[in-house]
Amino acid sequence: MLKRSIIPVLAFALLASAGCSPNTGGNTEDSLENVSELTIYSGRSEAFIAPFFAEFEAESGIKLNIRYGDSAELAAQILEEGSNSPADLFLSQDAGALGAVAEANLLIELPGDLTSTLPARFLSPTDQWVGITGRARVFAYNPEQVSQLPKSFQDFTRSEYKGRFGIAPTNSSFQAFITALRDNIGEVKAERWLRGIVANSPRYYEKNSMIVEAIDKGDIDLGLTNHYYIFEVAKALGRDISVKDGFFAQGDLGNMINVSGAGVLASSKKASAANSLISFLLRRDTQEKFVANTKEYSLLEGVAGPEGLPDLEQIGAPTVDLDALKDLKWTQDLLIKVGLL
Repeated sequence: MLKRSIIPVLAFALLASAGCSPNTGGNTEDSLENVSELTIYSGRSEAFIAPFFAEFEAESGIKLNIRYGDSAELAAQILEEGSNSPADLFLSQDAGALGAVAEANLLIELPGDLTSTLPARFLSPTDQWVGITGRARVFAYNPEQVSQLPKSFQDFTRSEYKGRFGIAPTNSSFQAFITALRDNIGEVKAERWLRGIVANSPRYYEKNSMIVEAIDKGDIDLGLTNHYYIFEVAKALGRDISVKDGFFAQGDLGNMINVSGAGVLASSKKASAANSLISFLLRRDTQEKFVANTKEYSLLEGVAGPEGLPDLEQIGAPTVDLDALKDLKWTQDLLIKVGLL
């Protein structure tokens, strides 16, 4: 069984539980024109986000000092640093890490010109973070090997898929899905589904991309992953692959949309400049580049999805409380209990 340290995620989940009300002020901020540098904690990989950061630097004249890392580990670092954090902005790969930092009252309430840009379902309920891009959960599959497509995530416990599919239980996107599952159907049913998955002999992988690679090689026929990995793997291999994205029935939780997102640290004295970076990332032309270059979904209404995939509004994603994704301690305890961690 694949295992990795889960201490960073558990740490920020536990520390955040002592949070309080939203911070609406923060320290006195410098005027935008006087800011020459910003410090960014980025849970998005350098390969993914660096071109966008470079474009912002060229436009604004503001130098970005960027610390890259795992979103959960960076969240734990911010919680440890507290009001002494040197970071001005936290860019996270998922809503859960942002929620944990927000719950600890370490993010400011963002201005209305930012929060009004997106539908409410992609925002913090207290306006302390905003989504930047969307990531749809899908099942990846080999169309030559899978004739009966699953209609629900629940179908992966059925005997016809026994030993034929892959999951990545140590991956944050899988754990976010399990957290949403518990929030939607309750602890008992979530545990029952996971035990059904274990009993159906899945193959275990560390990363979503490894699931897609395994499908392409014929090691498995399908797997639970995020939508953009088929593009990522095909690009890395320099060829078309024998893998497609599949979506479940309308409204099925298997179609959930998670978001990458950003929030401004309450300890920052450069909130205006940090907000300008968020505004840049949410600008329509930037969002269109996200779709074209990284194949993630724009969260702006009216922006088409990645080529070959349905638009965001057509996926049939259920309503998911993204703020609830911060509750990862329960998820990891359950994954340990059923033998997946």
